[in-house]
Order: sequence, then C-alpha cells, then structure tokens
Amino acid sequence: MSGTEKTEKTKKTKNPVTGGKPGAAGRPTGRPVGRPRRLDPEVMVATARRIVEEEGVAALSMRRVAKELGSTPMALYHYVQDKDELLMLTLSGTAAAFPRPELPVDPRERLVAVAAHMHDIIGRIPWVLDILALGELTDRNALWMVEEIIDCALACGLSPARSVRAYRTIWSYVYGDLVFRRAAARRAENPSRREFFPEMVTERDAAELPRLTEVKDRWREYAADYETVEELDAIVDGLLGRGARGAKA
Repeated sequence: MSGTEKTEKTKKTKNPVTGGKPGAAGRPTGRPVGRPRRLDPEVMVATARRIVEEEGVAALSMRRVAKELGSTPMALYHYVQDKDELLMLTLSGTAAAFPRPELPVDPRERLVAVAAHMHDIIGRIPWVLDILALGELTDRNALWMVEEIIDCALACGLSPARSVRAYRTIWSYVYGDLVFRRAAARRAENPSRREFFPEMVTERDAAELPRLTEVKDRWREYAADYETVEELDAIVDGLLGRGARGAKA
C-alpha cells in the first residue's frame, strides 16, 4: 500500500466516539458521549417535592429523581450532598408561603397563637410530616416560630432549659395530633372491615376496661368536639404552671 493510499484510508476511517469528527491529536471534540445534561436545581427540587407529595418519602431516592430528569444519580451529587440535603431543599420555602399572623403582645397569648399557627400550616401541607419524622430536618424559614415560642416562654418566667422543653412538648403535641388526623382521614377514605378503636371495645371488656366501656359509644362524639387552640392553651397552662412551681422550690 502506498503512502497516498494510507492517507486516503485514514481520512475515511470514522472516529468511534465522534462519528468521523476527530479533534486535535486524535481527541474527540465537542460534548463527550454519555455526559449527563446540566440540571436545573429548581426543577430537581420541584421533582423531589412532587414525588414526596404524591408517593411519600419512601419513594424518594437520588436514582428516582435522576431518572425523572433524564440524568444520572452522580449528576445530582454536584448540587446536593445526599438525600437528606435534598429533603431539606424540598422543605425550603414551605413555611414562607404562609404569611405570618398578627400576634398578641402578651407573651402567654403569643405563645399559644404561634403554636396554633404552626399546627395550622403543617396541617395544610401534611406531606411534610414524613420529612419531619426523620429527625432534625426542617425549613429554615420556619425557625421564627421556634424563636417566638422560646422567647415567649422566657418572658413568662421559664428558665432556658424549661423553655426548650416547653417547645419540645408543644411540638410533640402538634406533630402527634397531625399524624393522628392524617391516619384517621386515610382510614375514612379506605374503610376496612377490621374493627379499630373504639369499636374494638365491647361489653365483654367491662371488667377490665370499665371507663372505656362506659364512654365508647360516645367516644367519637366527644373527640369531634375538639378544639386545637383550647388544648394548646391547656398545655401552655400546665407548662407555665410547672415552671412557676419549680421556681418556688
């Protein structure tokens, strides 16, 4: 084969990577094959939020989000460290979407009002309960409510330690009540033949459970007459009263 024939053969040989477009020194030019497209962080977070809203936290994974975006899991790690950070971003801005209410000046009344507002906004976006259940994940825009509760507790005479514990007690009530309400709503949407409380209590239980047997038939009636603000008010009374007793001791 002559030198001219070798040159012509080389010109006609396709580069296996670029399809016949060799670059300088034989390197391919342009975008390498297999490189994931650039992600839009806002679209990534919106996709994660939609998955959590529709299917729950268990359905969310880096692989699932990447698949929805036509990308790869590794591409997501250029924007977030892990799934927890992605969940934090899904929470970001949720609290800010709700305007802050006008709050009373009196610290005790203010404390109750903030706690009631916290219960109200989370009740409107129940999907966040699954994220909050994971531990210390929260929306930074919601921290003003924690700040207000601690400040009000201090203004009411609680020590810093008791103020923090008061917040945790209030949060436990808010979270627990909303989890219970959501579970009850799901059972109502998908009735089961199984007997749940209080229907599972019968007259045969009278000896062992006399009080429950007495009120079981009116349990749902009593439970329906339930005002969150009134219960929060009672909780705050107890917390402040205990703090006052502790101060005298």
